[in-house]
Amino acid sequence: MAEALRPVVFLLSSRQNMARLSIITDCLSLKYVPAFTLLVFLGPLAAGLIGTILPAFGYFPALGSKDFSLLSWEHLIEHPALPEALYLTLLSGFIATALSLGLAIAFTAAWQGSPSFNRVRKLLAPILAIPHSALAIGFAFLLAPSGWLARLFSPGLTGWDTPPDIAIIHDPFAVSLILGLVIKETPYLLLMIIAASDQGQARQRLVLAQTLGYSPVAAWIKAVLPLIYRQIRLPIYAVLAFSLSVVDVALILGPTTPPTLPVLILRWFNDPDLSYRALASTAAAFQLVIVILSILAWYLLEQLVAQILCGWLSNGQRSFAEQTIRFFSRSFFQLLGSIFCGSLLVIVLWSFTRRWRYPDALPSEWSIQSWHSNLDTLLLSGCTTLITGIISALIAITLSVACLENEKRRGKTAGSGALWLLYLPLMVPQVSFLFGTQVIAIKLGIDGSWLALIWSHLLFVLPYVFLSLADPYRYQDERFVNIAHCLGASPWRAFWKIRLPLLLRPLLFALAIGFAVSVAQYLPTLFAGGGRFMTLTTEAVNLSASGNRRIISVYALLQGLFPLLVFSAAIGFSNFIFRHRRALSQP
Repeated sequence: MAEALRPVVFLLSSRQNMARLSIITDCLSLKYVPAFTLLVFLGPLAAGLIGTILPAFGYFPALGSKDFSLLSWEHLIEHPALPEALYLTLLSGFIATALSLGLAIAFTAAWQGSPSFNRVRKLLAPILAIPHSALAIGFAFLLAPSGWLARLFSPGLTGWDTPPDIAIIHDPFAVSLILGLVIKETPYLLLMIIAASDQGQARQRLVLAQTLGYSPVAAWIKAVLPLIYRQIRLPIYAVLAFSLSVVDVALILGPTTPPTLPVLILRWFNDPDLSYRALASTAAAFQLVIVILSILAWYLLEQLVAQILCGWLSNGQRSFAEQTIRFFSRSFFQLLGSIFCGSLLVIVLWSFTRRWRYPDALPSEWSIQSWHSNLDTLLLSGCTTLITGIISALIAITLSVACLENEKRRGKTAGSGALWLLYLPLMVPQVSFLFGTQVIAIKLGIDGSWLALIWSHLLFVLPYVFLSLADPYRYQDERFVNIAHCLGASPWRAFWKIRLPLLLRPLLFALAIGFAVSVAQYLPTLFAGGGRFMTLTTEAVNLSASGNRRIISVYALLQGLFPLLVFSAAIGFSNFIFRHRRALSQP
């Protein structure tokens, strides 16, 4: 008996071994967090896809159909609006993604390390914080035939005393939709390129290539781009999937007769005739197939371009259209920046306008009547937006930190497979699984509840929060935590007292990012809310077809201000804590 207890006595008598035992126990308590996290946001995704695909093949017990068939697919293929809707979807999705990627690559190659590049880099966070739909509304008010741009140059330069009969917004070729997507997606891809360039051997490669006589543009494209493209491939696929399946921006800027395929699917889902639900489910499954095939086509195009450019990359040519790329990249970014600022400014003007006759450059009368008359609805939708965004962001941060802390304590980092799983909700079209999740929520009795609403937002907030926290967490200097362990602190005490205070700024930024992502969600609120919840985004998008620019601008302005205020609060609070860290650390 004594011999059997000797190892236990030795273990408990050693302080070092007690610390090791504590670490093992903590690791065991965190071991199941990654699996639970995957279940939280991949479980509803899988259930939603099943709930959408089964009705697409005839199994829809709610409508009395329990026999599998392809009848809905025949109706979809024969529908007269499908060919044009599919063409517009593919056209806008591929062109917007290619333009956004090309602009981000050209600007990085031409201006990396310059003051202009550093200024743009600092502005990326507030630009990305603005929801897509708010920016699309401002873009429409700026470039419409009766928009602010036409008013600024009329009638002196244009001769227009009345708005011209030109389809600029909702044009049949989806040009305005493409431009709206490019304005929002180019900064995102630029941020992904910057993040990838800051890691690995990108800087060393760039310096080495320039030392060998390569111009900055040729050095970056030949030495850095092949290295980092693998790291930005998933964000590119996410942008492509989003551009092919976007609904809110397409409702505001896209063609209407017919619309793009995702908007057409939403119309069928909302049709009072319940027989359209089976057609909508079939079209949603078809949308998923289109996105998968489009990502595959993009991948094959990548391989083709790589084969074509392989010889050029190693031909020793030291320069590559240096001045041309610098001029056009800077000009395009200045144009995008001007459109972005003008879109936000025209929303502010319209929200405080009482009378603005065409072609006056500025309003003739100002008023806060639009705010006052909608105060009750603004408070209700604003509170719903705040509560949903903050709770979903806090849950996402908790799960992300737990997963990353588990990585630290086990000494293992999640591989590329986990990254693919993380990007999966961003690459699957929302309309392809949210109807299925709504069906599941109805069966569980949580449809139209806070639980369903927050959970649906969490599906999209969690990936962005995890990605924003992963690098700061993984590359944090472990010596501080090791010193705490040597001084006798337990792993959890070191976590609360050392690790989290050092990660305060990344945590606050992740909270702001998660909140901004939640604010921008339109379809998840529409499906999971069951019509019982109003957010600023749903109200702004639904009102965008009303024609009342004053009320639309009020909702769009508040929708854009919420994320900016949260980002400002995150920056201000982290700066305050840093300046007063010594006083706050004293007992």
